[in-house]
Amino acid sequence: MGLFNMLSDSSHEIRQQADAALSEFLQEIKNSPNVDYGRMAEILVRRAGSPDEFTRLTSITWINEFVKLGGEQLVPYYADILGAILPCISDEEEKIRVVARETNEELRAIKADQAEGFDIGAILVIAKRELNSEHEATRIEALHWFSTLLVRGRAEFSAYLDGIFEPLLNALSDPSDAVVLLVLEVHARIAEEYHHFQHLMSYLIHTFHNNHVLLEKRGALIVRRLCVLLGAEKVYREFSTILQTEGDLDFASTMVQALNLILLTSTELAELRSLLKKSLVDTCGKDLFLSLYASWCHSPMATISLCLLAQAYNHASSVIQSLGEEDINVKFLVQLDKLIRLLETPVFAYLRLQLLEPGKHTWLLKTLYGLLMLLPQQSAAFKILRTRLKTVPFSENLKRTSSANPYSQILQVTEDGNRNQDAPNYSAIDFSSRLQQFGSMQQQHRNHLKNQLQSRKSASAAVLSQEIQRYEESQSSSTPEISRPPSRAPKAIS
Repeated sequence: MGLFNMLSDSSHEIRQQADAALSEFLQEIKNSPNVDYGRMAEILVRRAGSPDEFTRLTSITWINEFVKLGGEQLVPYYADILGAILPCISDEEEKIRVVARETNEELRAIKADQAEGFDIGAILVIAKRELNSEHEATRIEALHWFSTLLVRGRAEFSAYLDGIFEPLLNALSDPSDAVVLLVLEVHARIAEEYHHFQHLMSYLIHTFHNNHVLLEKRGALIVRRLCVLLGAEKVYREFSTILQTEGDLDFASTMVQALNLILLTSTELAELRSLLKKSLVDTCGKDLFLSLYASWCHSPMATISLCLLAQAYNHASSVIQSLGEEDINVKFLVQLDKLIRLLETPVFAYLRLQLLEPGKHTWLLKTLYGLLMLLPQQSAAFKILRTRLKTVPFSENLKRTSSANPYSQILQVTEDGNRNQDAPNYSAIDFSSRLQQFGSMQQQHRNHLKNQLQSRKSASAAVLSQEIQRYEESQSSSTPEISRPPSRAPKAIS
């Protein structure tokens, strides 16, 4: 293969002659019935990594022809060929990229088995290595190979899973959205086995815990895609189960708020929202509500949102009434502001339509007025909710008896409607126990906050004490000794 060396010669004429000779040689190989494709493929693989562009192009072109001609002879060399092809898919030269992609597709289309020498382990090693490529196109094609091998032979793939599962999990932090979506597809195929599904969910929670930026920027993308691939109810139930026992209460609250926002806004979760709306009348809806409630308790506003989705307005009002002074902080008001704005979206159209029947949905009114009372009057959210509540069509009798005061109207409507509001349905869920569950979780958060404040005070006091001590030490070391005035020699008495 000395001719390949000439392809990178400094002389243009020599390069042209070498290329012409190689073209003739390739044509002879195509016409020859007996060719050792495997041995020549080994040489070409090494040449494909040449720093010389012309040499790479010629090598990749030959490999492309060999893959088409070699058949079973090349099966044992597929891993080596793939190792040469994948980097070239991201080559700076377009001609090389085109040939490399074509060759890659040819390889992936060939269905060989282990009896023919197909080494799935060697292929996976190459694909795993290229997951770390700096080029997005190469990482994407490596992931396509994971999917192809997983579909083609799940049993054989599973034998190597221990060595590739962790790199695939790490790839969820890839800067490319396209790569992350493909990684999720691979994980979804692997997660058909429940213990792998649990591992994936636990890893995601762990990753979001350690990387809040990833949660903020990619959390919605990852969760929504998993819901499509694995089923929204399955994903949300597992997240909730994990978060129930999360030791970091601050993170648990943040994660629940993120999941709740995705639940309220994503089209992919429309069916899950529909199921939650049946929580008071359907066993499946009730089970889902209870499953989510256990972890949604980490966030008061998420809990109230869940109750609004489930149309458990009586309980939502009870949750609002249970809030203490320490619960209504800046974070709470930010979440409340988001919820008020979401109430104006199509997701909550059913809730707004229920306001047309205030006598039938009295606890809904009380809940909304409760939220209104928690909002600062000068806030935009207060004005949005107040404007909405002004449109509630209270009856003429109520308007006359309450002097058109909406706050006295809601009190009277609630008193009159307590007997006919959702009473038959509420027996399906023990809401008194749920309220205790919510209160217990919120007490944990209050204690955690107090401990944090106490720790900060102690730390500040310790720092202040050290500063005072250093100051006193510096003062004592820098104070000059008090010197007496020089004594005068006594005059001699004459």
